[in-house]
Order: sequence, then C-alpha cells, then structure tokens
Amino acid sequence: MAKPVKPAARRGEQSGKSSKYHKKAILWNFPLNRKNLIYLAIGLGVILLGYLLMATGITEDTAAPDGKWANIFAVQISPVILLIGYCIIIPIAILKFFPSQKDKEEQSK
Repeated sequence: MAKPVKPAARRGEQSGKSSKYHKKAILWNFPLNRKNLIYLAIGLGVILLGYLLMATGITEDTAAPDGKWANIFAVQISPVILLIGYCIIIPIAILKFFPSQKDKEEQSK
C-alpha cells in the first residue's frame, strides 16, 4: 500500500520547514514628498500665468499698423515665464530630493 503524499507547499507559504521562496515584504514609498509637490504646484501656477499673459494678446487689433505687436506681455514676457515654468521649476520639483526628518535622522546615525 502506498503512503499518502502531502501536497507541496505553494510559494511563499510557511510549512514546517523554512522556505527559500519566502519573499520579504517590499515597502514602497511615494518618491515625491510635500516640498516636491509644493514646487510642482508653483510650477503649474507659473505656467498658468504664462498662458494667461499670452492670452492677453488675443484682441481684434493685435498688431500695430507698422506690423509690430502692440502687447509686450503676449510677445516677450509670457514666453519667458513659460520657459521658466517648464524648464526650471517643474524639473526641480521632479528631480530634487528633499530629505524628510526621518531620512535626516538615519543619515546622522
């Protein structure tokens, strides 16, 4: 008569023996903290301001009779503001690492 065979333990299940397949729990933290989100909000505000200034140039008479644009905000200032928002503030918000208080304590040990 054959002996009854126990079903094999699934991966990650604890049996009487220690399993080499048991994985540790992986903790995932959101990489952006509060300061990053504040910079991101500031960048989006600057971009919105740039587009609002650009929209001031939309009128019936946008150009002077000599062919030059009459509104300096729409032509010169708003592109610079948009460039600052897109190329400086948003990348700083995404790439800059602001250590939290917990990270500072771990580094000091």
